[in-house]
Amino acid sequence: MDMTHMSRTQKLTFSGAVIAVYIVVMYVTQSFAFGQYQVRIATAIYSTAYLFPFLVVPLGLANLLSNMVMGGLGFFDIVGGGLVGLLTAGSCALLGRYRRSEWFVAVPVALIPALGVSLWLSALLETPYWVMAGSLLVGQVIAGLAGVFLVKALRRIWKIKEV
Repeated sequence: MDMTHMSRTQKLTFSGAVIAVYIVVMYVTQSFAFGQYQVRIATAIYSTAYLFPFLVVPLGLANLLSNMVMGGLGFFDIVGGGLVGLLTAGSCALLGRYRRSEWFVAVPVALIPALGVSLWLSALLETPYWVMAGSLLVGQVIAGLAGVFLVKALRRIWKIKEV
């Protein structure tokens, strides 16, 4: 399949599959995705917007849905998670649009969720912001690096050329 020239139907189908993969990965890894050091491997999937910018909104929706089903911290965690997903995937899409190295996707995947989610988690859990941000950053660095390798693998598998 030519992944660079997809019809609207193919993009919609691909988006649905990506949302499903995100939620399944979150479900399977929830034992360590919601702890003190949140290693959310699913957030590595945000990096796919680097290659497929149409995934920005579906990835934000995927985070919103996973927080709704598995999060348990209420409205701010659900809506905030959706916004963080949009910002992170959008940043990855911009990096791809401006043809930056794939290695740069590690930065938004690590920083935006760690610093953004800490805004409401620190208040909800009555923990100092920088303690919470540092704790989340530990896990998000792992997800950021996984995102780099995911983009590199997808580029190789689908033979998407660097421009």
